[in-house]
Amino acid sequence: MSTTTTTAPSGGARAAAATADYLDQRTGVGKAVKEFARKIFPDHWSFLLGEIALYSFVTLLISGVFLTMFFVPSMTEVHYDGPWRELQGVAMSEAFASTLRLSFEVRGGLLMRQIHHWAALIFMAAIVTHMMRVFFTGAFRKPREINWVVGFVLMILGLAAGFSGYSLPDDVLSGNGLRITDGVVKSIPILGSYLSYFLFGGEFPGHDIIPRLFTVHILLVPGLILALIALHLFLVVLHKHTQYPGSGRTNANVVGFPLFPVYVAKAGGYFFLVFGVIALMGATMSINPVWNYGPYDPSPVSAGAQPDWYMLFLEGSLRMMPGQLEYMIGDYTLSLNVLIPAMVVPGVLFMLLALYPFVEAFATGDKREHHVLDRPRNRPYRTAFGVSVLVAFFILVLAGSNDLIATHFHLSINDITWVFRFLLFLGPWASFVVTKRICLALQRKDRELVLHGHETGQIVRFASGEYIEVHKPLDAHERWLRVQHEAIRPLEIEPAEDSRGVRRKGYRADALRQRLSRVFYEDRIEPVTPAELEAAHSHGDHDALGSDQEKAPAELLAGGAPVGGGTHLVAGPSDETGPDARNS
Repeated sequence: MSTTTTTAPSGGARAAAATADYLDQRTGVGKAVKEFARKIFPDHWSFLLGEIALYSFVTLLISGVFLTMFFVPSMTEVHYDGPWRELQGVAMSEAFASTLRLSFEVRGGLLMRQIHHWAALIFMAAIVTHMMRVFFTGAFRKPREINWVVGFVLMILGLAAGFSGYSLPDDVLSGNGLRITDGVVKSIPILGSYLSYFLFGGEFPGHDIIPRLFTVHILLVPGLILALIALHLFLVVLHKHTQYPGSGRTNANVVGFPLFPVYVAKAGGYFFLVFGVIALMGATMSINPVWNYGPYDPSPVSAGAQPDWYMLFLEGSLRMMPGQLEYMIGDYTLSLNVLIPAMVVPGVLFMLLALYPFVEAFATGDKREHHVLDRPRNRPYRTAFGVSVLVAFFILVLAGSNDLIATHFHLSINDITWVFRFLLFLGPWASFVVTKRICLALQRKDRELVLHGHETGQIVRFASGEYIEVHKPLDAHERWLRVQHEAIRPLEIEPAEDSRGVRRKGYRADALRQRLSRVFYEDRIEPVTPAELEAAHSHGDHDALGSDQEKAPAELLAGGAPVGGGTHLVAGPSDETGPDARNS
């Protein structure tokens, strides 16, 4: 006989329940919360990259509110009289003076400044790595193309937020960055000078740029980022989360844990972990010490002056461009030496990134929904293309630090610049070819493993004198992982003319799609078919002798220790539709 003991709810619990009931009756939010709490999310470390970006942004908002209370966004000239003796009596803008006051006189101000700056760097790094994960696994495919564009715009807004915030202190580095911006804007044909006047409120630097950047930095860009983050998360919930390929995972399900309570607890703890790491970096690693640079003055530009890492690619592009590409057309100067590196090169890189999902969908003609991610090796062209873009980006980043490379390694800066110029053309091409070959080789390895199993390194001699090498067959889970992908083949189109010799409408568009499809998928390795697998497991006369080869591995592997497939090999699985602990 069992007894049940009930405990009366506490006063706090009754108050919370009453409050929830009051709100639910008036808003109907209970149903939405219940539905959202049951949402299933897969578990994989790479999904945390997006969360790092989100939590870094929250850290930016918290620290930014603090800094806003003390920063003065004004270009009015004052003379510094604070505790930093090296600058006492020096004329500077109120923006720079308030930055010094934040750093040396406001309690906790320097810590907040450094937390804000480190959070901005980590925010951009998390966005870029998150987009790399999405790109290389094909998570941008239907129905997530719009969400890819939302993420891309978030990255652009992150660049705008970083640049506008970096420029606010009005120190030497930020002032030089603004001067470069002024030059880039003026290089735009016809509209350049008008746009510069509009941006700076007259001749550079003017008195309007810092107040305008302040409004952009604390109001316009954060508001847009918040709105797009909300849209981004809404689309994630609407489309359900993607998942990595594995046993029992299909486009019709999601294998993972519910949002409540598992992910609520994880996300809460993870936020404090991210915030703690950023706070530790802000407390122990000095960043952007503006008092060492002084207020903006166009004369003291020196080596070692670099922007934050996410803008280095633009700096590198400008540094590599030969200066001879400047032409006089009448009284007008056409500055291709600025226009090409600062507008054309970034424009090409960003357009390739933004439009790729639509180009790939056009090349495949695939209109189905995809919720299971690709293994990068199974999409050689996409993987190689992504790596080549990354190589071009990193070459530009390194070129933006050519002066530091020259001073640290005692090399000629001219030689370094020429090397980077060649690398910018050769590096992406070489990395594309090498990456594609590696992907195809990995696919061939998958075929060999599925057909012949893992090598054990043991040789068996039969009574007839024949030697064979013992292979351990793949278990069902591993075999499924290596053969589950589709073999996408180049598109076939109808002839240009019908049976009556009339040219078919739309043929030119189809021909373009076919050529593009061949570029993407002409080089491929077909996954193993069931017939090939059956043929590979048949050993002819050896089967008639009692399948000695099939028995040999199990008998010869000492102690049944797993061979190949990693330390997580599951012994004895027989059904690839069941859950597999290795892939969770």
